[in-house]
Amino acid sequence: MNSIIKNLDIHAQGNWLPVSLSLLLFLYALFMPKKEIGWREWYVTFGVIGYVAWIGDSLFGKMFDLVDFGNPKITGIGEFLSYSLIPSSLSVIYLNYFKKINKWILVIMFTILSTLIEWGMRKVGYMKPHGWGFFISIPLYFVVFSFVLPLHRRIIKERNQQK
Repeated sequence: MNSIIKNLDIHAQGNWLPVSLSLLLFLYALFMPKKEIGWREWYVTFGVIGYVAWIGDSLFGKMFDLVDFGNPKITGIGEFLSYSLIPSSLSVIYLNYFKKINKWILVIMFTILSTLIEWGMRKVGYMKPHGWGFFISIPLYFVVFSFVLPLHRRIIKERNQQK
C-alpha cells in the first residue's frame, strides 16, 4: 500500500492545483448544457485531445526533458489528471461555445485561460520547466484554439453528415 501512495505522488508540491483544476474542468465539461456539440463530438474530442496531450507529455516531458510535473521520476496523480482531463475538458468547453461570430474572442479567452493554468502550476511549484517557456506555450495555445480545434470540429461534423 505504501508503494501505491508513493507512486501516486500525492505529496508533490502544489499537487492540489492540477487535481482541483482537472476535476473542476472535467465536471463542468460533463454537465454543461450542450450548445454547439453533442455527446458524439464530446466523446471524440475528449479522446483525441487526451491522446494528443499524452503524446505531447511523452515527447516534451519525458523524451526531451523540457518540463517536470511533481516528481520527475514517476507519473503521479496530478500529472495523470493534468494530461488526461485539462486539455480535453478545455477543448470540449471551447467547442461547445464556438461559433464563427465569437471565434476570436474565444481564442483569446482560452489562450489566456490556458496560460493562466500553466502559470498557476509553475507558481505553486508543481510544474518545473527546464527549457519550456511561455514563448512556446502561448503561440501553441493560440494555434490550437484558432486552427486545430475548429478543423477538428469540421472533420467530425463532415464525418457525421456522411452517415
